[in-house]
Amino acid sequence: MQKLILDEQEGTSDHPESNESHHQVHDDQLVVVPTMLNAIADGFVKKEKSWSATSQLPSDLSIRVEDITFYIHKYPLIARCGYINQIELHEPQNSHLGYDIKLEKFPGGSETFETILKFCYGLPISLNPANVAALRCGSEYLEMTEAMEEGNLISKTEAFFTFVALSSWNDTIAVLKSCERLSPWAENLQIVRRCCDSIAWKIFRENSTAGEIITNEGTWWFDDVATLRIDFFMRIITAVRVKGVKPEIIGSCIMNYGEKCLPCMYGDTRGMDCKTSTNRRNDSQWSITSGRIGETSIGQNKEQRTIIESLISILPPQKETVSCKFLLRLLKISIVYAASPALISELEKRIGMVLENASTNDLLIPTYAVGDQTINSNEEQTIHNIDVVQRILDYFLMYEQQKLQQQELKSTTLNISKLFDSYLAEIARDPNVSITKFRVLAESLPRHARTCHDGLYRAIDTYLKTHPSLSEHDRRRLCKIMDCGKLSLDGCMHAAQNERLPMRIIIQVLLSEQVKMRAAVHGKDITESDDNSDKENRWSSTKNEVKSLREELENVKIQMAELHRDYSELQQEYEKTNNKHRSPWTSGWRKMKKSALFIRKMIEDETQEGEHKVKPGRRTQSIS
Repeated sequence: MQKLILDEQEGTSDHPESNESHHQVHDDQLVVVPTMLNAIADGFVKKEKSWSATSQLPSDLSIRVEDITFYIHKYPLIARCGYINQIELHEPQNSHLGYDIKLEKFPGGSETFETILKFCYGLPISLNPANVAALRCGSEYLEMTEAMEEGNLISKTEAFFTFVALSSWNDTIAVLKSCERLSPWAENLQIVRRCCDSIAWKIFRENSTAGEIITNEGTWWFDDVATLRIDFFMRIITAVRVKGVKPEIIGSCIMNYGEKCLPCMYGDTRGMDCKTSTNRRNDSQWSITSGRIGETSIGQNKEQRTIIESLISILPPQKETVSCKFLLRLLKISIVYAASPALISELEKRIGMVLENASTNDLLIPTYAVGDQTINSNEEQTIHNIDVVQRILDYFLMYEQQKLQQQELKSTTLNISKLFDSYLAEIARDPNVSITKFRVLAESLPRHARTCHDGLYRAIDTYLKTHPSLSEHDRRRLCKIMDCGKLSLDGCMHAAQNERLPMRIIIQVLLSEQVKMRAAVHGKDITESDDNSDKENRWSSTKNEVKSLREELENVKIQMAELHRDYSELQQEYEKTNNKHRSPWTSGWRKMKKSALFIRKMIEDETQEGEHKVKPGRRTQSIS
């Protein structure tokens, strides 16, 4: 950090250079000896609420800045400060203390005014990037122009800012951060604009020579700009976008700023009345405690809401510039801090563009309690905000339809089915999720989007397990959204023994299972289920079962043929004895009746045994 020392020393009338300034360089510091000499004070005394100049001359002016009162002499200030010079100081208000002045909203506060007083009294002051903006604004407030004295403080601070501070990245950042407490003076004097433009140019030059690949070396400036106030950050992002910095770099910078400055963005709960809970699968889930926002946090909440809304408004329009995970996390805290509904809607549309990149946990948006009301005020509060996810899915399907209309062959609808079936299984655990809302969300995906209904079946089964009091009608209505023909063999085996399913659905599952096993007999592929490690073992077991079933069916056929021969013999005997005595007839008829009953019993037993073999009642399968 470079410093400029302004050293004003006492001179005499016979000094050969008393009418011009001296400029000497010592240890890379510029020492300026001005012509104005004001060795009135011997020193200064600072107390808690006062600042006094010790001199043989009594102080005749008191100036109050913030909560500090400065007891000083009027002539050093009148000579250099046009503002003080214009005030009528001929008649003191207080005969004992002199004239009293109060400087309202002095830029930089009492600390800056103290430095300016030292300059007026002829003492050396140090200019550095941390104080140059405040001194520039303070000198402007006091009108310390060249008209009052050549080499006055305005010109000196302006020269240091222009030629020293703006030439260095770190110094420019430091100056800009110091401007956060200098509004509106720093804005009106163009200090903020010049700092932002300088930073933007340095970023542009860095990234224009860094090559196509974004590396850590090419984004070293991310953390520096993340320390700035949001309005300054937005101006820099706007400037670099105009200069042509790539949208991917801008998006990465915005994500870094959000990670640094927003609470709960990545599990951090600072500054937010929320907590993180973990379920059995270690999926991070959010919840927020109900209750009114405390008065002490209102200002902080307003600041956070401003940051959120600002980040949403400056997101690059390109699709892949920010990650889907970041967008969904930004959406969660946007709901918490009650961001603008219009901006939340834009964020939902943006998420719909990249929904295929989301994970199930990303979509688990909690239903936050705001005050004494909840988001879903018309019904019982659900754990997760399903309405938001429904809107995001609708936007996604709208974009997919636009792709088809524009004859873009690449479609991501198939990729989204597993994501939403998994999401349905998660929200199905909530007892407050209505069957209507569950069905509407499940049926939002077009039928061709799901090539396998195992995931949908698992979600339906979870819902039935969580809602055991559903009527038979509601269970049938819920199961209608599932196509039993699209269940894998494992899915069929599990559903066939699922007592929670309606009987009609179980019959459909059994028929579908028989079709798949018949296909297995002919060597066709019978499953489209997930690629589990034990898939081959289950398939081998199924083939053995089918082989055993075929052998038993062959035995049944042989027994049926034998029974058919016995029946033919009895029929022939009947014809022979038809015209003979009654006793043989009765004996033959009884024998035939007994054989017929035996045949019926055999058929029923073999049929039940065959169904038992087809329906693996003793084997328990699970759908993962």
